[in-house]
Amino acid sequence: MERSWVNLVISFILAAAPALLLLRYYYRQDRERPEPKGLIARIFLLGIVATFVAIPLEMLMSVFQQLFVSFPLLYVLFKAFVVAALVEEYLKLTIVRLFAYRNPNFDEVMDGVVYAVVAGMGFACMENILYVMGGTLWTALTRALTAIPLHATASGLMGYYIGRAKFAPSPQAERALINKGLRTAIFIHGTYDFLLFAVPFLGTLPSLGIIPLIVGAFFVLRARIRSALAEDRKRGQVVDEI
Repeated sequence: MERSWVNLVISFILAAAPALLLLRYYYRQDRERPEPKGLIARIFLLGIVATFVAIPLEMLMSVFQQLFVSFPLLYVLFKAFVVAALVEEYLKLTIVRLFAYRNPNFDEVMDGVVYAVVAGMGFACMENILYVMGGTLWTALTRALTAIPLHATASGLMGYYIGRAKFAPSPQAERALINKGLRTAIFIHGTYDFLLFAVPFLGTLPSLGIIPLIVGAFFVLRARIRSALAEDRKRGQVVDEI
């Protein structure tokens, strides 16, 4: 009994700590003009709430997934890109748009990255805890090293386009940038899930593609952060390069 409690505590730490560490890392990228901690906390908590909103939505979308039950790869594609990626990334986008986008503190392109990552880390933290509570230490470890960074990079890249949309020259350009951010997040998230969901059909080897996917997305996000900081500098904000 004592050992099971120890495993539970370790699993909980492995589930929550990576999300909090990545949140801190991306929050510090905006260190010259950091966002209010109270607003950051609220967006993070809303990300947690979104996890429970996603559950019934994904169950509803799973009904349509059954239309592809005779076509295994289409079934997996729908599950990865629609049931999981579309629902979860759209919820993160909704949080940022409803609770941060119009806030006066959202006054830089970089802020889009920060708020989207915070929403994503709230979501990923609770999702990870739910997975780990019914899993093992191995589940906790593998998700800490893959699923959490996946959520961070997908959310961060979406946030970059949200940040650019804030300063778009027209409503049409604003919508186009927001939609591009959502599509980017869905592509990264959906590809990650597809590579894992398709293991019964494609084997284990393709699933290793999640490693270059996550690493590549990290470096793309890093480049986008540099671009965001450069755009903010042009608007007169004094920020440091990462």
